Amino acid sequence: EVQLQASGGGLVQAGGSLRLSCAASGRRSDNYAIGWFRQAPGKEREGVSCISGSGGSTHYLDSVKGRFTISSDHDKNTVYLQMNSLEPEDTALYYCALDFPCSDTIGRIYAAAYWGKGTLVTVSS
Repeated sequence: EVQLQASGGGLVQAGGSLRLSCAASGRRSDNYAIGWFRQAPGKEREGVSCISGSGGSTHYLDSVKGRFTISSDHDKNTVYLQMNSLEPEDTALYYCALDFPCSDTIGRIYAAAYWGKGTLVTVSS
């Protein structure tokens, strides 16, 4: 059974940084894309960033381009989301997910085969 454990959320002031981590365990194909989604209060869940199954490409929601960076450590089966220049609009519950279409339309992806529990990111103004 695949398990995804996300961590790293917290409270930060606007302009600050946080790094989210997602540790994956259990049987899974290395061909699956992995990445991050978020859901803000009163809004639909949206894709934020992903790494393709081959690790050859990364994609970002337009509003986070240039501020967020996704990376992975295959030895640790962990994917990271470095979030810089955080804005109050980034406040949301962030979820790690596995096995979904990873492309430049990540912002319009809502479903994945596997989900971790969310980690809350709160950005104060």
